[in-house]
Amino acid sequence: MEDVEKQADCSSLRGPSIETGAYENLNRHSALQPPNALLLPTNMEKPDAGWTGWLAVFGAFMALFCSFGQMNAFGTYQSWYLGHQLAGYSQFSISWIGSLQLWTFFFMGGPIGRLFDAYGPSPVILSGTLLLTFSTLMTSISTKYYQFLLFQGFFFGLSVASLFYPSLAAVSTHFDKYRASALGIAAAGSGVGGVVYPIMLRTLFSRTGYAWSVRASALLSVACCVVALATVKKEGRKKCSGWIDVKMFKDACFMLLATGSFFICLGIFTPFFYIVCYAEDQALVSQHTAFYVLSVMNAGGVFGRIVPAILSDKIGRFNLLIPTSFLAGLSCLIFWMLAKTMIAVMGFAAVYGFLSGAFISVITPCVAQISDINEIGTRIGALYTLISVPSLVGGPIAGALIQYQGGSYTGMIGLSGSSIIFGSLFILACRLRINRNICVRV
Repeated sequence: MEDVEKQADCSSLRGPSIETGAYENLNRHSALQPPNALLLPTNMEKPDAGWTGWLAVFGAFMALFCSFGQMNAFGTYQSWYLGHQLAGYSQFSISWIGSLQLWTFFFMGGPIGRLFDAYGPSPVILSGTLLLTFSTLMTSISTKYYQFLLFQGFFFGLSVASLFYPSLAAVSTHFDKYRASALGIAAAGSGVGGVVYPIMLRTLFSRTGYAWSVRASALLSVACCVVALATVKKEGRKKCSGWIDVKMFKDACFMLLATGSFFICLGIFTPFFYIVCYAEDQALVSQHTAFYVLSVMNAGGVFGRIVPAILSDKIGRFNLLIPTSFLAGLSCLIFWMLAKTMIAVMGFAAVYGFLSGAFISVITPCVAQISDINEIGTRIGALYTLISVPSLVGGPIAGALIQYQGGSYTGMIGLSGSSIIFGSLFILACRLRINRNICVRV
């Protein structure tokens, strides 16, 4: 397979890209280049980092384990709240807590990315550690709906953003050839956390009570954050730029990628919110067993973050992102729609976890691939800020559809799957704009 990243084109020169580090006379696809310019050609490759880079991968794994991984466990909280702290509220109302987490996490991507570019990862991760501790401890003593919205929704989402973005952006600066693989391993931390936290929380809820269970999760999270703080470092100079990079909005490739991600995120997190309730209501799974479905989905996400990322370094990141996103949506429309037994629901959870994990893992190296090395944090953050809106409204819309249809999940599943498929078509357009030859690695 011809490799578009290694073709030479001297039609225009630009600053260093993430593919080639600080070497000069390099070229990347951007708004400043002709539309037919090939992506990232070079005759010189920046060697991948040694122990420093892999330590950063380990630290990022731990950061995502306790942050995004814990956020993936919200389905366990939602199921518990329905019968306990928030028993008087509907699924629609409770889902706003998880959606506010996602919105805050995504919306803060731009500002936190800029802080990363300017100051490096350590100050941002330290702030995230303090916020994570505060928000989790306050959640443990919350009793009112607005308190859960404030502490578990807003403050926890802000702490996840402060740990997630600088960790992955720092890993991106250390690697070239195996960047997607390194990011996939780091992103697998969120999948492992999504397996561990639901089982741990549900077990502790029944043994020690809600408050001490949440405090135990806070203690585990702080330990992981300390490791991340000590190991996650950035390679390259710090850059103090403006808060908004207007050039990125003129870059057709970046905007197509962002638009596709917008529609994908309208539906991709819906199964994580509602799969436990679906298992209880539609597959007649007991409450003591249903939460394992979410752990199976997140376990599939562990492999989905690692295997596709490694494979994408061989066949191309965009080449892998498009079909996995499309199949994730298709699995909702076919597999989830027809899943009426525990085995079928578990099967869907594993398959969907794998396919959705590929999107979460590969989207970051795709952004880095079309970005300057000193703009990685800003661009990754900007992408996530743009998709904060669908992440906010996706869960509540799904809950409203369930309520409107009298408890039926058909409309919610249809919206989730179709929006993911629609978004994958925009990413396909982005890939074709980079290179129309389907046989090259992009």
